[in-house]
Amino acid sequence: MNITVIGAGYVGLVSGICFAEMGHQVIIVDQDEDKICTLQNGEIPIYEYGLKKLSQRNMMEGRLSFTGVLSEAVKAAEVVIIAVGTPQLPNGEADLSFVKYAAQEIGRSMNSYKVICVKSTVPVGTNDKVAGWIKACYSGSFDVASLPEFLREGSAIQDTLHPDRIVIGANREPAIELLTQLHAPIGAPLVITDIHSAEMIKYASNAFLATKISFINEIANICEKVQADVTEVARGMGLDKRIGSSFLKAGIGYGGSCFPKDTKALIQIAGNVEYDFKLLKAVVEVNNDQYSKIVEKLQQALGNLAGRTVGVWGLAFKPDTDDVRETPAFQILDALIKLGVKPKIFDPVAMNNFRRVYNPPSLTWCDSALHAAENCDAVCLLTEWMQFVEIDLELLKSVMSGVVLVDGRNAISAEKARSLGFSYYPVGRPALQSNINIPVNF
Repeated sequence: MNITVIGAGYVGLVSGICFAEMGHQVIIVDQDEDKICTLQNGEIPIYEYGLKKLSQRNMMEGRLSFTGVLSEAVKAAEVVIIAVGTPQLPNGEADLSFVKYAAQEIGRSMNSYKVICVKSTVPVGTNDKVAGWIKACYSGSFDVASLPEFLREGSAIQDTLHPDRIVIGANREPAIELLTQLHAPIGAPLVITDIHSAEMIKYASNAFLATKISFINEIANICEKVQADVTEVARGMGLDKRIGSSFLKAGIGYGGSCFPKDTKALIQIAGNVEYDFKLLKAVVEVNNDQYSKIVEKLQQALGNLAGRTVGVWGLAFKPDTDDVRETPAFQILDALIKLGVKPKIFDPVAMNNFRRVYNPPSLTWCDSALHAAENCDAVCLLTEWMQFVEIDLELLKSVMSGVVLVDGRNAISAEKARSLGFSYYPVGRPALQSNINIPVNF
């Protein structure tokens, strides 16, 4: 099948390259000339393990190409997929300007029947608008369908080629038949529904997962006060098939490009139809407050933080990605700097992206985890990259001036940390305090 994907961002790239891997003929379009040039040269502008290799192979085998010329790509396609950004507006709503522009350009380029699929995350009713924008430019036959994505950064190829389900929202049989055929090689369960329900499935799914994260973080905060262990609580809860173990890992809150934006957008969608989504508002509030627990643990361990040197491990919102959008590291570092801390920071892949948007003079940028820990009173783990989780704790202790280890992801062995004399502060679990006094470094 001939497929054109408009938008070479995270979703568009992964989806388009994986469709080519499934045997379809794919053209990926983007207005960013530098990005297209990078892709044509076999490079990938995002960090996603395995994607570069897939892209190069499918280009070599003639199934995948990249262009900045939308009109010709649309003319050649049976299915056109809109995968442009829908950034958050100041009021919480999704900005549909890129979707509107893409739809209008598609309409001006149409030459025959096609199915236009919206894979961008959009409010309920957006597909109706897309149909109107295209119809204003093209009088022929076409269908619009909702094709929401459920990709996790760091495992997006697996999620595309082996998904839990594929949701197809369409109101006419020709579109349903074509999209069923498109996804046939995957063999995943199909959820075929109306367009509005498909749009809602995406938001409802992300809102529910965000709710589980905020819920277990609230449980973690209570566990600390009653001397319980949230990891044991989550394990006991997760074995209940009605609950499940996914997204019950306590930490410093969710971030990234989806959950923060989609939860706020759904609150706004509800408000637009005069419904007060109280539960989801609480989920967002809990998440916004969770970062402060790291600062509180440092204050508990060190007292006055002015003049302290603290190593910070991890800037991406999760491991295996260079995405720093809405990462808790922003708020944590802001709070530490205001309290007079001198942070030393390191992330294996997200340093450049982080530096582009956040670079106060008080930060020290480091080239390794141990460099970030050298002469530090404390080290805070914010992102559970394996090189942090598996670090030699004895070596770590030897380069630090203090013994405080704050584990914002419960990723390091508490037993090993205790045996080496660390003061270990996890989330939702009892702290293990060393008897070593820690002087202030001025």
